[in-house]
Amino acid sequence: MEFLINAQELYEKISDVIIIDTRFELLNPSKGEQLYKEGHIPGAQYFSLHNDLSAQPKKHGGSHPLPDQDVFLGKLSEAGITKQTTVVIYDQGNAMFAARLYWLLEHYGHRSKYILNGGIAAWINAKLPITSVVKRPLRQNYQEQPDLSMIVNVDDVKASKEVMNTILIDARSRERYLGKSEPLYRKAGHIPGAKCFDWTAVLTAEGKWRSKEELAQIFGELDPNKEIILSCGSGVSACMNYLALTALGYKNVKLYPGSFSDWISYPELPIETKAE
Repeated sequence: MEFLINAQELYEKISDVIIIDTRFELLNPSKGEQLYKEGHIPGAQYFSLHNDLSAQPKKHGGSHPLPDQDVFLGKLSEAGITKQTTVVIYDQGNAMFAARLYWLLEHYGHRSKYILNGGIAAWINAKLPITSVVKRPLRQNYQEQPDLSMIVNVDDVKASKEVMNTILIDARSRERYLGKSEPLYRKAGHIPGAKCFDWTAVLTAEGKWRSKEELAQIFGELDPNKEIILSCGSGVSACMNYLALTALGYKNVKLYPGSFSDWISYPELPIETKAE
């Protein structure tokens, strides 16, 4: 698929791109940066989900709000990225955190960007070099405005329930969707009306992306003529479904950044635990 690059292709172009390492663990927030310092793809810069790809959570807005514009663009500038830069993003292997950065770059109109298929695990399996040396690129000055048409808020989601032309999907596991398990939040279940499309289904058992034909089978019931709102726990794994749907040609796809963690911050809003 167009947004993917494999390990050998990246190795051959490594001097022409800027590489971003987004490894992260939700239950161990310092682990990703620790792994980066121990060894990363040569030249890679580190972006943290908590520090660089999200703002600090507040009462509302979810547990991983979109980063402040100046902070995010400052991080791109610090990494030596310009509007013309080709950016290659990777994480451990499943691409969830890489997808968050990919979506953010899309949100700010950055055109040339790829995800390393299979992440650093694929790079290591290809016996390509790893380093612990951290390089400091020449700082740039990245200036751009976000495309606000790509996002919706809690009021939009509430209003969408009255609109037949909108589909809300939830990227979390079916167990969390049904409220049988919830490791991160004080309430369990899903936003009423949401359909479950577990983000891990877009990947093979080896952590590589499925083909377009396979993705078309997974998402085939979704009408491309309708607006599709993506949600998950906090707007991160939903970006995987964004990549899949846009690769299939869906045009009217929007992210609810706050997702379930924002929804449950309003005690008056209902929660469902039955499949829809």
